[in-house]
Amino acid sequence: MPACPALLIAAPASGQGKTTVTAALARLNARQGRRVTVFKCGPDFLDPQIHTVASGRPCQNLDLGMCGEDDARWRLARAAADSDLILVEGVMGLFDGQPSAADIAERFAIPVMALIDAGAMAQTFGAVAHGLASYRPGLPFAGVLANRSASEGHTKLLRDSVPPGMGWFGALPKSNDSLPERHLGLLQAAEITDLEARLDALADALQASATVDLPKPVNFAAAPPPQIKPLLAGQRIAIARDPAYGFIYPANLETLSALGAELRFFSPVAGDALPECDAVWLPGGYPELHADALSRHPSLWQALKNHVAASKPLLAECGGMMSLFEEVVDKACVSHRFGGLLPGRSVMQKRLAALGTQFVELPEGRLAGHTFHYSKSETPLSPLVRATTADGRDGEAIYRQNRLTASYVHFYFPSNPTAVTSLFTKR
Repeated sequence: MPACPALLIAAPASGQGKTTVTAALARLNARQGRRVTVFKCGPDFLDPQIHTVASGRPCQNLDLGMCGEDDARWRLARAAADSDLILVEGVMGLFDGQPSAADIAERFAIPVMALIDAGAMAQTFGAVAHGLASYRPGLPFAGVLANRSASEGHTKLLRDSVPPGMGWFGALPKSNDSLPERHLGLLQAAEITDLEARLDALADALQASATVDLPKPVNFAAAPPPQIKPLLAGQRIAIARDPAYGFIYPANLETLSALGAELRFFSPVAGDALPECDAVWLPGGYPELHADALSRHPSLWQALKNHVAASKPLLAECGGMMSLFEEVVDKACVSHRFGGLLPGRSVMQKRLAALGTQFVELPEGRLAGHTFHYSKSETPLSPLVRATTADGRDGEAIYRQNRLTASYVHFYFPSNPTAVTSLFTKR
């Protein structure tokens, strides 16, 4: 049974600083020579990119709804056997969602450090801490960390308000070192030019202001990884990966490699040609922000048209699907010509259009995934199938033309490697 110090960083709500503090903890411990593995609760793409840079090791997702308990269990066991510290960043508020960060903490006995934004409170800090610690009996609760403390006097008020016996991890001062954001969350790691300096500054602030001792080891049940046969051996899969197409679960790449596929990455934004390949994956991202560069790359869209005409597989997810329509209208209401492989257009909205875990029954098999987008797509195409939400409602449309499969759903490949094999295999 592998054991490793572990901590789940949670908060009463979103916007409290979970990503910043998790990244700071990862950076600080990595600088001290520890092997730090970070996980992110929920199907997030952006925070894991930051944590990968902060720790120097891949960050993966833990989500009992999309990924499943077995997937989470073996990934945690693998990390425990190969790490000096495991950090898990929660999602939303500690008890928000079904399943929640609290469910993960309780299921795997990972102690919770509650991060509370204390910028506009004093003794009420203790009441919030007490509520988080006692709301669910049996929740492993390690203590609290105050964020955005105004002064030493303010910190004393906060610490004195904490119930007796509750752990105190310290207080971080107010700072302008938060990580930059846009409508889907944080900027992608590669877009933050001074990310390394920001992470070091955050680690320095944490070291100076808070208790940073390692938590106690957690015993993780031994769980072998799933046995995946090399069903894609000899197959070359071209994967778009750049600022326009960056929403890729690391576990998806692991799954494709375990299936035996040769992965060939290319950058449409940089003008790369489509690599010689048997299948293509266009992940989600921000194609609308790079419309000028992508519209100047007609040879790529023609190569993709030829690829599909040859009955070769193409999987396009969310932003990948958007860029295959004839037109994309950005947030400034400017229209851009795009790939033209699918009839119709995508139009950016001011408000979130869809969010949540979804499941899809494809002819190849059932896949779990997630949707999160601000655009709406208009097309005369009839869906092949529709995804369903976790509570059984109709979800996103999945379109298919020849071997082209497109939808807003970001599939989680480990949920069904056999179905993934069929998606990427020419028939």
